[in-house]
Amino acid sequence: MLQSLNVRDLLLLDRLDLEFGEGLTTLTGETGAGKSILLDCLGLATGARAERGQVRIGTTQGSVTALFTLPPDHPARPFLAEQGIACGEEISLRRVVFADGRSRGFIEDEPVAIGTLERVGRDLAEVHGQFEQRGLADPTRHRALLDAFGGHEAEAEAVRRAWQAWRDMRTRLDERKRAADQAAADEERLRAHLAELEKFGAVPGEEEELAKERQRLQTRDRQIALFDEAAKGLADAAERLANTQRKLDRSGVDDPSLEQIVDGLERASSELADVERATAERLRELIHAEGRLDEVEERLFALRALARKHRVSADQLEGLQDEFVAALAQIETGAADIVRLEAETKALHERFLDTVKALSAARERAAQTLGAAVAAELAPLKLERATLRVTLTPLEPEAYGQEGAERVAFEVRTNPGQPFGPIGKIASGGELARFMLALKVVLARLQPVGTLVFDEIDAGTGGATADAIGERLARLAADRQVLVVTHAPQVAARAQSHLRVVKVQEEDRTRVTVERLEGEERRDEVARMLAGAQITAAARAAADSLLQDAVG
Repeated sequence: MLQSLNVRDLLLLDRLDLEFGEGLTTLTGETGAGKSILLDCLGLATGARAERGQVRIGTTQGSVTALFTLPPDHPARPFLAEQGIACGEEISLRRVVFADGRSRGFIEDEPVAIGTLERVGRDLAEVHGQFEQRGLADPTRHRALLDAFGGHEAEAEAVRRAWQAWRDMRTRLDERKRAADQAAADEERLRAHLAELEKFGAVPGEEEELAKERQRLQTRDRQIALFDEAAKGLADAAERLANTQRKLDRSGVDDPSLEQIVDGLERASSELADVERATAERLRELIHAEGRLDEVEERLFALRALARKHRVSADQLEGLQDEFVAALAQIETGAADIVRLEAETKALHERFLDTVKALSAARERAAQTLGAAVAAELAPLKLERATLRVTLTPLEPEAYGQEGAERVAFEVRTNPGQPFGPIGKIASGGELARFMLALKVVLARLQPVGTLVFDEIDAGTGGATADAIGERLARLAADRQVLVVTHAPQVAARAQSHLRVVKVQEEDRTRVTVERLEGEERRDEVARMLAGAQITAAARAAADSLLQDAVG
């Protein structure tokens, strides 16, 4: 609900601070008094286009601030949260307009794009008038309105879920096909790499072992010389040890210690023989290892080259071989996976088409019912020759989406024989506003917007028609705020709040003021609307009657 409107230096307003209440508020005044200026200012606050000439003459900029209440479940809140704008129970929309036509928008004093201001303003207030149409005139809203009117949001949600599931599965299938195509293109390369790895037979740790052996073999000549010298020394030691042992055995000396010495020499001779054999064996290995260094280096360098080729470490070659085996296996089983995914995709698409069919049938029924409901409201509004129809335009099957299989549009014609056209492009602004009122009455329970604005909805009407308009506006205002610029006393008499717009002529300028009317002032304004400039006793009596009937 709009709580207040504060205007500074816009159009003919230099300073205006207005508070608004619940229910129906009417704005009246003499022709040309500037009643629509307030709606223009509200439009600027809620994102309407700014133009040159809107800033009051003699000033460089003007501003308007609209303060709205914002219930916890209001549909604007999720969008505000996405924009990082925090708000409590109230929200302020402000527009600063410069003399050159530029403007800036603010929500809760946070600078925002004008599109953002318009997006939030659209959820807070709808303006229906002679020159600006928002809300129901927006064809992008018609499909959701029809679904809400028909009470088949569940069918619409089923379509969205089925479409999402089908799209997700189709994406999986496309990705799997691309992967299979890529794998098939790589199959020959994969098999060649696998054969190369299998033939090479690399194992983890092999590079380290080869490197160590290469290091040893690079000192082979030194080792041969060393072990040869060691073998000669060991042979000489063994011969001396054997000679000493023989001398002691043949000495004939009877000494207990000698026996221990001989036994020790036997043990030493045996251990020396083991060392001699190991040394000789290693020497033979070194002598016969001629050419082994070339073999080790060839294997080591080939191992490292293979690892570089596949951009892995040498120890990862065995794991890479397993990956190639798995990739080739996937190629062999990929066709079966694709067949399975194609079957699942087809089943989900058929389910989606079933939900679309059910939703389309529900929309057909709701379209007929909505047209008939609006027709019942048109005759009392002096639009008995007019017709509204809800057009469902089928889409091509490839264009079906989460919103279903058709475009929805509210179309009207004002006289039999004329073609139907978009509701937002009717020639007469007054007719369009009354069409909107009829739609609003029918769709009132579905609309979350808390403030409805009608600009001269009663243009060209009077008597019973104006009374019917007033009755429907009062009905709408029972559970939301309605602001109306009106020339009809029948409408003004039904308001909970009555504002009069007055144009004041001064020596060097013209300005507009707004007065809140109560009691006799309000009675006299209704009488003026009935009788004209001369307010007679009869006009006052008629005004009293209208006001009493409205209360009753």
